Amino acid sequence: VQLQASGGGLVQAGGSLRLSCAASGRTLSSYVMGWFRQAPGKEREFVAGGSRSGVITYYADSARGRFTISRDNAKNTVYLQMNSLKPEDTAVYYCAAAVRVPSFSDPRLYDYWGQGTLVTVSS
Repeated sequence: VQLQASGGGLVQAGGSLRLSCAASGRTLSSYVMGWFRQAPGKEREFVAGGSRSGVITYYADSARGRFTISRDNAKNTVYLQMNSLKPEDTAVYYCAAAVRVPSFSDPRLYDYWGQGTLVTVSS
């Protein structure tokens, strides 16, 4: 499966963005999906993950209550709605797909990755 992330940009603190991850080549409903991010000079970190149906979701503490992962399997797309953005959310955001993951938050378990989309939050 090929993943294409989009929707990043420059936003002021307190603002919102919605990231999209469009899949091609395979049906997205076959995969567990995750969003990760990597800030300059830092390691890639988990943000949010969702089950194949989208019913089960899991968030990093930094994202819980502000971010929402969702999917539209009919459109083969996963979304990350980000509200109340903070300057520390600035990073390149990546979507990833996995056949199965016992742990949403472990990037080593994901099989496919998108190219990343840059989110910059100004103070």
